Amino acid sequence: MNVIHDMLQQVTKMQWSDYLDILIVAFLFYKFLPLIRTTGAARIAKAIVVIVALAWVTEILELYTVNFIFVQFLQVGLIAVVILFQPELRRTLDHLGNMKLKKFFGTDKAEPEMAPIIAQTVKACEVMSREKVGALIVFGRDNPLDEYFKTGTMLDAQVSEQLLRNVFFPKAALHDGAVIIREGRVAAAGCVLPLSESNRLHADLGTRHRAGVGMSEVSDAVVVIVSEETGTISVAVGGMLKRHLAAKTLERLLVHELCGDEDANKEALSVRLRQKLQRKGKEERE
Repeated sequence: MNVIHDMLQQVTKMQWSDYLDILIVAFLFYKFLPLIRTTGAARIAKAIVVIVALAWVTEILELYTVNFIFVQFLQVGLIAVVILFQPELRRTLDHLGNMKLKKFFGTDKAEPEMAPIIAQTVKACEVMSREKVGALIVFGRDNPLDEYFKTGTMLDAQVSEQLLRNVFFPKAALHDGAVIIREGRVAAAGCVLPLSESNRLHADLGTRHRAGVGMSEVSDAVVVIVSEETGTISVAVGGMLKRHLAAKTLERLLVHELCGDEDANKEALSVRLRQKLQRKGKEERE
């Protein structure tokens, strides 16, 4: 009861600046937790939490020697974290540096040109799936992905079904690599992506799928994969792989991930309407 009474007294003594301070901290946690969860920074956070918890427990249990070791480790832990988790820290800082302020504060709007781009991508993937042509298509979001452009050929071309199918044609020079789409255009093709080392992936998944998942682990990109062996369409987001997708499911997923929650239904309706008009015009010409 004394603890509760003391807490109530502290609350009554709080000023408006204290409440503002709490709201700002809560808002920052709300925004940064998804960032930690979607990158390798989760490993850093877990390691720090475990060390702090062990130091606290050993202090309570009066295990002075073990506690001394943990305390000393915490004092030099920042240097150790930088050395051990240098790749993860670099990717996290890169993500923060390229985060748009409008998106950070939740005011970023969907890009209207994504609807035709998604439609062309879905049509290309549907044909390549039927013909069992392997494909790896990366949709960049906030992360610039500049380091992966260097491994391929710069294109800066308009996204179209014909272009995507020609790039991934089995005898084409760039068919083995990945296509990276950024800001509504095909930025590069034939790019080499990092392979995932996750043990959660099925053993039957090949290099193309592991590259797609690996790319989604180190960035916020949305990666579309078409299997060369089975024709299965998959999407990798945040290190998770969604397999055996139909064309309509692929369309809905891409609209949701690339157009935002608020405008997803409008974008999907626009895509379907445009496709119906195209089919109707084709039937009339025939």
